[in-house]
Amino acid sequence: MDLNGKSVVVTGGNSGIGMAIVRAIAAAGAAVVIDYIAHPEDAAELVKEITADGGRAIGVEADVTTTEGIDKLIGSAVDEFGRLDAYVNNAGIEKRHSLLELDEEVLDEVVAINLKSAVFGTQQAAKQFLRQGSPGVVVNMSSVHEDWPMPGNLAYCVSKGGMRMLTRTAGVELGPQQIRVVGVAPGAVDTPINEQTMTDDSLRQKLENSIPLRHVADPAEIGEVVAFVISDQARYLTATTVFVDGGIMHGGGGL
Repeated sequence: MDLNGKSVVVTGGNSGIGMAIVRAIAAAGAAVVIDYIAHPEDAAELVKEITADGGRAIGVEADVTTTEGIDKLIGSAVDEFGRLDAYVNNAGIEKRHSLLELDEEVLDEVVAINLKSAVFGTQQAAKQFLRQGSPGVVVNMSSVHEDWPMPGNLAYCVSKGGMRMLTRTAGVELGPQQIRVVGVAPGAVDTPINEQTMTDDSLRQKLENSIPLRHVADPAEIGEVVAFVISDQARYLTATTVFVDGGIMHGGGGL
């Protein structure tokens, strides 16, 4: 993929899948704004890594549950790199509770980080594309659970289901302005959020046996798909979700 000349914001870009996305798009030539809310040292190390390889990246501390934080990220991209070409709504959390266990505080937190941030990230990125008079791309990092129920994880599933309809509705609304909105939905990925499973041989084996491709994804495999979605090679892709799950949704297993 050739992303040379493109300026991209990645929310939650200093860990897990976000870090893999940053590395993939930077390797393809994009200039990257790496959003973080904690662990600034990880963002700084990632910036150092990218610039040492001849790329361009900056770290920006911003709370994407607020429109002020989102504006800060987009403004940083424009100030540093001259424009915005893509915005990746990647920031997210998971807190597992069933419907009967769920309380208001947990739901508010999960929805604010996973869904509210994506709604206003999409909105503000689209406004910047329109100000520039140029096409643009919003990538919504979703999950197989936008479509696949997971009992005991209600708030997360609700937030990702909302992201599914954000992607479709915004993609249809913004299509005439040549702004694409695409969801990317991973299945099981080897990230810190799955550390308990990945470090227990029996749990890992059970999970991998439920995946038709028989392995949990490396974060880099997700990052490479996002780089493709941002690229002009995916220019006819919008208002839909790309599932990157090794076939797990159809393999009879479960997360």
